[in-house]
Amino acid sequence: MKITKSIFATAAIAALALIVTFSSCKKDSDHNMDMLNIDYPAAYIVNGTSNNISVIKLSDNTVTETIGLNGATYPHHIYLNPAKTKLAVAITSTDLSGGHGGHTGTLTGLKVQIIDAVTGMIDKEIALTKMPHNAIFNPSGTELWIGQMDTMQSQVLVYNTSDWTLKNTIDVGAGLSEVTFSFDGTMAFACNTMDGTVTLIDANNKMIHATLTVGQDPVGAWAASNGKMYVDNETSQTISEITVSSMSVTATINLGFKPGYAAYSTHHSELWVSDATNGKVVRFSNSGGTWTSIGDITTGTDAHAIVFNSTGEKAYVSNQGANTISVIDVPNLTVTKTITVGTKPNGIAIKE
Repeated sequence: MKITKSIFATAAIAALALIVTFSSCKKDSDHNMDMLNIDYPAAYIVNGTSNNISVIKLSDNTVTETIGLNGATYPHHIYLNPAKTKLAVAITSTDLSGGHGGHTGTLTGLKVQIIDAVTGMIDKEIALTKMPHNAIFNPSGTELWIGQMDTMQSQVLVYNTSDWTLKNTIDVGAGLSEVTFSFDGTMAFACNTMDGTVTLIDANNKMIHATLTVGQDPVGAWAASNGKMYVDNETSQTISEITVSSMSVTATINLGFKPGYAAYSTHHSELWVSDATNGKVVRFSNSGGTWTSIGDITTGTDAHAIVFNSTGEKAYVSNQGANTISVIDVPNLTVTKTITVGTKPNGIAIKE
């Protein structure tokens, strides 16, 4: 009888161990332990409160994969390197869907994750002491630029992508949000949200050329093929146009709504601005140096990022409040599909 009890006890322990093993495997799978094979043109969507990335196959605009982020919370914005092999995702540990200004305090888990764009595996984590709003590769892919927010003086950190060593630290203004590059890649733009300014940095020698006053609570300076940068000022509800060659503010567009993002449509020579207040994309045309609203496209609640594909014939818009992505046929200015993704989607990167 003792032998029988011993056998049953051993079997029970083995079964329990097997359950634990399977549970652990499932948990690890949720945290990005499964190798994927994203060997097709895709859009990568950062889901801010689902804490993962939805992968949309561009050929049929369906969600095909979900990339886990190893327990990281509140990812925000995503960028591909020029070779389209690596993704950089900023982990903010803060919900930024309501706005980028006024976030202070000590947070844990701040980092940037470098993810293989094909396998979905995390290649590198760069731990940070202050909040990164984004991390972006330089045009050659040899550097990764990260903005670290500080309420007094923020910093732009420049890392070598060959060995992930820190090579430059550039002091900018207060409350830094996004760091972006001009269309030609010659200059970086750091939006100092708390200062209401944008710092212009030489992408080659890392020297600061100028600091320009824009609107209240600027978030990002978004590059355009017309030689301009368009800064979305959340609180003043304006767009500041910066001409890269003259390093000056050359126009201010009054919106009447809180902008989420600005993107230049080469196809129509228009500026598209996401209307986070009313859940749509508003189109602006320039005539004689004056920008005028010429129409809008309804997408979804809290419209945010706008990204065009390589031909400029399709646009992808993240709707943070609706948990969807709107696919827009640019020539016809119509939404052709609405894709459900994770909760509070924000950043979008397209690999073609």
